[in-house]
Amino acid sequence: MANRVSRRTVILAAIESLYGTLATLTGAANAMLVSNLTINPLNAQNVSRDLIRPFFGGSEQLVGTRYVECSFDIELVGAGAGLALPCGPLLLACGMAETLTAGIRSDYTLVSDAITSVSIEWYDDGVVHRLLGARGNVELDLVSGNRPVFKFSFTGLVGTVAAASNPTPVYTAFKTPQVVTDANTADLFLGCTHSTTGAPALAGGTSFPSQGLSLNLGNSVNHIPLIGGESVEITQRETTGSCQLDLTAADEVTAFAAVNAATLTSVGIVHGTVVGQRTLVFMPFVQRINPSKVDLQGKRLIGYDLRVIPSAGNDEIRIVTGF
Repeated sequence: MANRVSRRTVILAAIESLYGTLATLTGAANAMLVSNLTINPLNAQNVSRDLIRPFFGGSEQLVGTRYVECSFDIELVGAGAGLALPCGPLLLACGMAETLTAGIRSDYTLVSDAITSVSIEWYDDGVVHRLLGARGNVELDLVSGNRPVFKFSFTGLVGTVAAASNPTPVYTAFKTPQVVTDANTADLFLGCTHSTTGAPALAGGTSFPSQGLSLNLGNSVNHIPLIGGESVEITQRETTGSCQLDLTAADEVTAFAAVNAATLTSVGIVHGTVVGQRTLVFMPFVQRINPSKVDLQGKRLIGYDLRVIPSAGNDEIRIVTGF
């Protein structure tokens, strides 16, 4: 009897130099330290032959257009002062750009064209599945009591499936995160500012105790089955999120008026206390919608859905690490 174990899994990912062509991947250089792993190894649009014969019975289906889907979480923690996140290639394949300032900060911002693609290899205890030309979406979980994580989901072209031993992964670039708590995470700021250069910090605005922040980059990821030009493309982005705030009665009334007026405000939060491993998230133009009453163990909080809006373009969110 085979003794394959689901936890004996290794994920490798690297940027492709040519779209849809398998990148060079090694356990030493490209291993991703993940959790909450799922894969759909073949999402095929099967086509039935629907043959008519002088007896009952079905017909086989032919495999039509097809692609691979996978998702996993990666902990959000800086890799060191001004160093790239080890999951940086995955962020780039979700429509982000990476700017490193040595010894100071690592910035992840948005792009709308020339979006990077990655090759992903999924070693499942003896079998390797390959996603080529993969692009995806990412969500950010900075909610109280949780690990800070990126939640990635990818769609890729079908690569080869083969018997293969797991490579030996090296995870030294992945640091241990701090749980999102009062001791480790600053208050949520509304109306703050942030400089894109120098030491990362939020300035001004009003701070509020909160349940933290969740965001969804909101990429529209589509498999495009063109003959001679099959690809996975990101064709739109609508970033959304949510937060729950501890507001005074006066603060709730003021916020209600802002919701009714569709007033935009900036939102920022800093997580982490370890130098080189902290994270700052800043969004300069956020609309609060759908206010709700939240009961947290008898305490009244006010919840909002968030719509994160661009101004000049590709400026709706900035994630800064490595400070």
